[in-house]
Amino acid sequence: MRKLIAGLAVALASVALAGTALAQSKRPAVAVMDFDYGTIDHWWGQYDIGKGMADQVIDELVNDGTFRVIERKKLDTVLAEQDFAQSDRADPSASKLAKIGKVLGVKYIIAGSITKFSTEKQGGGIHVKGIGLGGSKAKSQVALTARVIDATTGEIVASAKGLGESNKGGGFNFSKDSFGVGTHSEEWRNSALGDAQEQACKQFVLALIAKKDRFQ
Repeated sequence: MRKLIAGLAVALASVALAGTALAQSKRPAVAVMDFDYGTIDHWWGQYDIGKGMADQVIDELVNDGTFRVIERKKLDTVLAEQDFAQSDRADPSASKLAKIGKVLGVKYIIAGSITKFSTEKQGGGIHVKGIGLGGSKAKSQVALTARVIDATTGEIVASAKGLGESNKGGGFNFSKDSFGVGTHSEEWRNSALGDAQEQACKQFVLALIAKKDRFQ
């Protein structure tokens, strides 16, 4: 009797694991490219805000769980192998995306642009270029737009936008560290710009999830 019960327990566990694996496989797999930021003012020194924005979007997608997201290191390796340069971000070719998708084993690739990334002193309306605002109040706005591309056909299956605005804390000085403080740092999270970016990424991911029925 005990052997029978043990056997049933093992069988049930196997069925549960199989069901979990099936559910996992049904989730669309996506890769998030670094965002293009060529259309906005460059006042952050050597810091790649497009990469930082992509990291934030990836975090939001992973936390939500609707999609399976390809690991950043794996994507970076493939991009290097395919010679995908920063200049390719603005208008990625279907042929390159198809190669990247095939190597990664994903059908969908998210590629987009940062359309707004600005900080102003409250009241003065002065655009700050490479100058930290310290403890002063700042108004920051961040906006992004992106398309979901079927790597097998080059078809755009969905597009989404995100906008964030914040008066939280002070500004953020990119120029003091040529390698960037990082979007996961405490200083960044406490800045108006960091808060606006988080809001924009959250809004973008929510808009994307609302169109999940377009992913086959």
